[in-house]
Amino acid sequence: MRGVLFDGRQVQVVDDLEVRDPGPGEVRVAIAAAGLCHSDLSVVDGTIPFPVPVVLGHEGAGVVEAVGEGVAHVGPGDHVALSTLANCGACADCDRGRPTMCRKAIGRPQKPFSRDGERVFQFASNSAFAERTVVKAVQAVRIPKDIPLTSAALIGCGVLTGVGAVLNRARVDRGESVLVIGTGGIGLNVIQGARIAGASRIVAVDANPAKEAAARQFGATDFLTSAEGVREVLPTGADHAFECVGRVELIRQAIDLLDRHGQALLLGVPPAGAEGSFLVSSLYLDKSVLGCRYGSSRPQRDIPLYAEFYRQGRLLLDELVTETYPVEDFEKAVADAEAGRVARGVLTF
Repeated sequence: MRGVLFDGRQVQVVDDLEVRDPGPGEVRVAIAAAGLCHSDLSVVDGTIPFPVPVVLGHEGAGVVEAVGEGVAHVGPGDHVALSTLANCGACADCDRGRPTMCRKAIGRPQKPFSRDGERVFQFASNSAFAERTVVKAVQAVRIPKDIPLTSAALIGCGVLTGVGAVLNRARVDRGESVLVIGTGGIGLNVIQGARIAGASRIVAVDANPAKEAAARQFGATDFLTSAEGVREVLPTGADHAFECVGRVELIRQAIDLLDRHGQALLLGVPPAGAEGSFLVSSLYLDKSVLGCRYGSSRPQRDIPLYAEFYRQGRLLLDELVTETYPVEDFEKAVADAEAGRVARGVLTF
C-alpha cells in the first residue's frame, strides 16, 4: 500500500508498505483524507525529534475496515475521525477527564507497519499518510456519514487543538477579547473557537496580509500585520492571547499584550531546546502563561461535538480545506504549505 515515509534523510511516497491486522482493543482504518499539518514537517526538519523510519501524518479520517477483540463503539463501515491520543483510559488523569495528560499516551511510538521486512514507526500513534493504519480503539471516533471526509480529517488535530484551546483550556467567556498571533491552520481554529465562545473582539495578527480574508471569514473582528498595532485596538490589552507560530519572541509579545488577569496560551511549537524570557513583574496582576497540549481535548466527547457544530453551521471545516492533493503530490502540498498558499492542504487516497 501507499504511504509517506521519512527515513531520516528524505521523504518519499512509497507503495510497498504493509500494516498488520488489528489486535485486541485496536481498529484498522482505510484512510480517505489526511491534513498536512506543520507538525509533520517539524519531524522532517528535526524540530520534533522522532525515531525513523516513520510513516508521517496524524490528522486523518476514513472508514473502519476491521476491529479487534473487545471493540464495540465502532464497526466496519463506520466513518471515523482519528485522534492522536492513544490514552490508556484507566489512569488517574484519564479518570479525571484529562486524557491529554495520560503518561501512556506520550512518547511510546509503536510499529504497526513494515517495509521490506523492516518494522516502521507510527507517528503520533496515527500515521494518517497511509492508505491504511491501525490505531487504538479510543482514537477512532465515529462521525456522521454526511460530513465530507476531506473536511472531517481536520477535526482530529487542527480543530481539536485550536478550538479546544479556547473552549477547554482558556475557557474564553462571552464579551472577552482575544488576540491570535499567527493565522495558519491552528490560528484559524482559535479564531473560530473564540467566535463560538462569544468573544466580542478577536484580533488576528499575521505578517502575511493575504491571510486577512480567511481570518475575517473565520471570525476575526480586526486584522493586523504586526503586533505593534494591538494596543491601538485593545488599549488595555487582551483577556486572552494565543501564540500559534512557535517563536519565542512572539510568545514574549503575547505575554506583554495581556490585560490584567489575562492569559497567554502557547500553541506554537518552538525547537525542543528553545528558552523564552519575560518580565516577572508583568505577571503580578493575576496574569498567567499556560501551556496547552492538544487543546486539552477529550476526543470521544469533543469530536462529535465539533461535528455537530459543523452540521449546525457554527464550525467551518470545508473552508479550511484550501486544496486537495493525491498523495503522490506530497511535495507540492509541502511547497504550498511552506509558502503560505493554503490554510490546510489535504492529501487524499
